[in-house]
Amino acid sequence: MSTIDTAERFSTLPDEATLTATVVALEEHGFSVEVVDDLDAARRATLARIPHGATVMTNTSVTLKETGIEDAVNGDGPYESARNKMLALDYETEGQRMKEIAGQAEYALGSAHAVTRDGTLVIASASGSQLAPYAWGAANVILVVGAQKLVPTLEAARERVYQHSLKLEDARAQAVYGQHSYVGKVLEIHQELPGRIHVVLIREVVGF
Repeated sequence: MSTIDTAERFSTLPDEATLTATVVALEEHGFSVEVVDDLDAARRATLARIPHGATVMTNTSVTLKETGIEDAVNGDGPYESARNKMLALDYETEGQRMKEIAGQAEYALGSAHAVTRDGTLVIASASGSQLAPYAWGAANVILVVGAQKLVPTLEAARERVYQHSLKLEDARAQAVYGQHSYVGKVLEIHQELPGRIHVVLIREVVGF
């Protein structure tokens, strides 16, 4: 499969039947779901779910950046930014405290790299820093996901991670950090207790 074919395969928005079936499957697995039309609507929908004064961790995400959610939380808004609090510490001497702050916020925000038609969320990470709060540590999780990330199967989700998302993230990491990225850990969330994880699906191509 060529690079162009792979990019098209994993960057194409789904038809309405696929979107509807995926939403139903996610809800059957304990996730709440909201479908919005554009990036501004995604930002409004996400922030509307977070009480003023809540502690919020924005995990590294192109989607959070492009929707303006990252700036809304970490700027001079009505939330307590866990990221700002964490980055104010020294990693060499307070590394464990930084992990506690990032991993146990009231709200953890981020995205997923793939969502399967049968309702599984797939998130890849180099370090794994965002996986702990998604899996367990955060009281509430909101994942903002471009609809181009919907895939038919778990196998396709893994292919999307390695053949598509990693290439884009590697280029971003080299530009921002001066180093390559890699897939160190992959989290698959198949089921959740109702009310903890909310998924905002955007009818636009956004993020990796």
